[in-house]
Amino acid sequence: MPESAKVTIEVAGVSATIVADAKQFKTGSRGFYGQGKVQGTDGRRFQVSVNIVEIGSKGKAAP
Repeated sequence: MPESAKVTIEVAGVSATIVADAKQFKTGSRGFYGQGKVQGTDGRRFQVSVNIVEIGSKGKAAP
């Protein structure tokens, strides 16, 4: 599995890229987790978090 993933989102008229690092979740599943803050064109600030979970990875041996 790659060490990170990039997720591009659009919030309040602004595109932002969140870098999500590889993670072994407490449930046993593997995937990615990232967080960041985005400021919209109108000045409002947003906190963003993303979980990306590999389907079927729980209990599966790491490659």
